Amino acid sequence: MTVITILRAGPLATLQDAGRFGMLRHGVSASGPMDRGAFARAGAALPRAGATGIEFTQGLAFETDGPLTIATPDVRVLGAGERVDLPPAAGNYGYVRFDREIDIAPVLGSRSTNVTVGLGGYEGRALRAGDRIGFGEEGSPPVPAVLAGGEGPLRVVWGLHADLFEPDLRARFETATFRVTTSLDRMGVRLEDPDGLFRDQARLNLVSDAIVPGDIQILGDGTPIVLMRDHQPTGGYPRIATIVSADLDRFAQMRPGTAVSFLPVRP
Repeated sequence: MTVITILRAGPLATLQDAGRFGMLRHGVSASGPMDRGAFARAGAALPRAGATGIEFTQGLAFETDGPLTIATPDVRVLGAGERVDLPPAAGNYGYVRFDREIDIAPVLGSRSTNVTVGLGGYEGRALRAGDRIGFGEEGSPPVPAVLAGGEGPLRVVWGLHADLFEPDLRARFETATFRVTTSLDRMGVRLEDPDGLFRDQARLNLVSDAIVPGDIQILGDGTPIVLMRDHQPTGGYPRIATIVSADLDRFAQMRPGTAVSFLPVRP
């Protein structure tokens, strides 16, 4: 069995596959890659790809003790003793895919890591130096991946609680500019609201209900937060809109300080 040893792992370097769907009713979010398109493109570069890869942020280094083919998405054929040293991701998240399946048992049908609750992946946590990851059977032919694209405002659909916001405020939301803050992780991304759009919004006490990735939730102090792949299962704050899945990958890669605007569209 080929084994890689992690030599360096930045924060939030985790094992991810497509995710564990159908578990939200039990209080478990799907997890999976923050940028699903980039994850798929790395896999599509390989003749055969294991379902599980490594998502990394501030760089990653590892050494292999046997033959292994990887894609980052550039393909490299590795021999025993070779070291891979990857720089920080160009956006927020980068991916390494392998031609074999990672030899770790799935939890609730997935190897994806949810570090918030310590579920799945490598002992339910982020990877760190010294971790050893084995590889078993050969991967499967990958699914063709769509190229990344899109600029301009992020498309949204009005959320479950949009009607709780006054029409004038919703109109200003369509033209407002927000900024990504440094308060971001796999659970959510806080946005700066320079114009104080929601500053004077009445605090709403809602019965908690199910949420989905991309929901734009307005906290009690008026702070907008976009919920991401490791979101909590329910939320009690109003959600004005939801970023459409086709644009959520692009949002996940936006670095702190990036200006963000939203364009409501029909679902």
